[in-house]
Amino acid sequence: ALQKMTVQDVPRAFPTVDVPDHAHYTIGVVILIVGITGTLGNFLVFYAFCRSRSLQTPANILIINLAISDFLMSITQSPVFFTNSLYKHWIFGEKG
Repeated sequence: ALQKMTVQDVPRAFPTVDVPDHAHYTIGVVILIVGITGTLGNFLVFYAFCRSRSLQTPANILIINLAISDFLMSITQSPVFFTNSLYKHWIFGEKG
């Protein structure tokens, strides 16, 4: 039978570094600011596109596509990164 191998089974597979607590908190705050700015900014781009007929050109559809994907990344990734920075390790388990 196949055995499931984990990172703990391979010594020095991922070397760790002691990072000071303030570095985790600083990175977390920066990611939170970037996430909020990205969410609001991309939402405003999408809102302006939907409200203004002159902006609804085929070339601007590419920009809207990028804004929507960036909006979704901001919504899904920033809270996870921010939370993990506050706890200073991955908190969502092996499945997460």
